[in-house]
Amino acid sequence: MGLPRHVDIRSIHGRRVGIDHYRTIPLPPSLSLSLSLSPSPLLCLSLLACGIFTFNTLTFLRHPSLLDSTKNTILGACGSETLPRGIIKATSDLEMRSLFGAPRRKISSKNLLAIAVGIKQKEIVDQIVTKFFSSDFHVMLFHYDRAVDEWRGFPWCDKAIHVYAVNQTKWWFAKRFLHPDIVSEYSYIFLWDEDLGVENFHPGRYLEIVREEGLEISQPALKTGRGSSVHHSITARQRRNKVHRRFYKLTGGKGCLENSTGPPCTGWVEMMAPVFTSAAWRCAWHMIQNDLIYAWGLDYRLGYCAQGDRTRKIGVVDAEYVVHKGLPTLGGLDPVRFIPFNYHQVGLNGVRLRSYAELEIFKKRWRAAEEEDQCWTDPYPA
Repeated sequence: MGLPRHVDIRSIHGRRVGIDHYRTIPLPPSLSLSLSLSPSPLLCLSLLACGIFTFNTLTFLRHPSLLDSTKNTILGACGSETLPRGIIKATSDLEMRSLFGAPRRKISSKNLLAIAVGIKQKEIVDQIVTKFFSSDFHVMLFHYDRAVDEWRGFPWCDKAIHVYAVNQTKWWFAKRFLHPDIVSEYSYIFLWDEDLGVENFHPGRYLEIVREEGLEISQPALKTGRGSSVHHSITARQRRNKVHRRFYKLTGGKGCLENSTGPPCTGWVEMMAPVFTSAAWRCAWHMIQNDLIYAWGLDYRLGYCAQGDRTRKIGVVDAEYVVHKGLPTLGGLDPVRFIPFNYHQVGLNGVRLRSYAELEIFKKRWRAAEEEDQCWTDPYPA
C-alpha cells in the first residue's frame, strides 16, 4: 500500500526494501518442492514476494513504532556491520549544542517550523518566528537570497538554524535538509511559506486541536475577505467549525458532493502551509522528486501518506487561521548577474511555466510507477 515504489524510493533508515530483497529469503523444502513442480515457478515466487512485501508495508504503516525497534538491526546490515549495535544511533535532530560543559541533553522542543525566507518579508517572518519560538519550537530558516546577515538584528536569530542557497524553493530545501531520519524526533513538522499573517494563529492551540482530531496532515484555515488570497475553497475558514475535512460545491465541473472521496473535495491541503506528523512526513519526503522543485501535483497525492483514511486524517483547522498575503516571493532571476528588460514579469512567467511543466512530469511519473509496480495496490482507485 502507500506509494508505488518508483515514486517512493522505499527505504527504512538507509536500507532499500523491495522485491529483490525478499527474493533472497530461503524457502522451506516443502515449498521449494511445490514451486519446482509448478508450471510457473517464477510467477509463484513473484506472488510470494509481493505478498511478503505488502504484509511488511502494511505492518509498518499500522504500527510506526516498529520502525524504532528495528533501527539498529537495519543499520547494522548496511554499512555499519563492523560496529557493535549499542553504539549505532539511527537518527539525529536540529538541536544546537554547547561548546563547553557536560553534553547534557536539555528538555527541548519536539516540534519544528521550517520556512523559506527572503529579507523583503522580514517583518512577516519576524511575527511568525517569534510566535513559534514562544511555543517552544525549533525553527529552521531556508534563505533563498543573499541577505542572511541582515537577520542578525532579530533577537531570535542565533536560536534559529539557517540554511542558505540562492533562488531555491522551499521544496528544494526540504528534500535536502529535512530527511526523515533527521527530523524523526519531532512530533510535528510545519513547512510554511513566508507570506502568512499569524495575528489569529497560536501554534500551541493548533497542536492541541490536531492531536484531538487525529490529523496526520493539516493546515490552518485561510481567512477570507480583503487582503487574504484563497485559491481553493476547501482551505477557506468555516467560522462555525473547529476543523473541517471537506467542502461542498454543487455547480461547475464535477462538483464536490456528499459522496466525493478525493481531492480537492476532501483529503487535501494546500502546499503553502502544510503540517505533517513525523510518520506522514516520512512518506511525503519520499514522494518529493529531487529534480522537481515546486512540488506541483504533490498535494493531490498526500492522501497516500495520511496513515489511514485520508478523508479523516487530513483536515483544515478553522479555529486557528492565518491570512495568506499571496506575495510572489520566489523564482525571480538574479538581478546581480542578469537584468532582463522586464525583470518582474519575466521572473514570474518563468516560474509559472516551470511549475506547469513540473506538474505534467510528476503526473507522468506517477502513472508509470503505477504500471511498473506489480506489488502495489492503489487504496484510492479512480
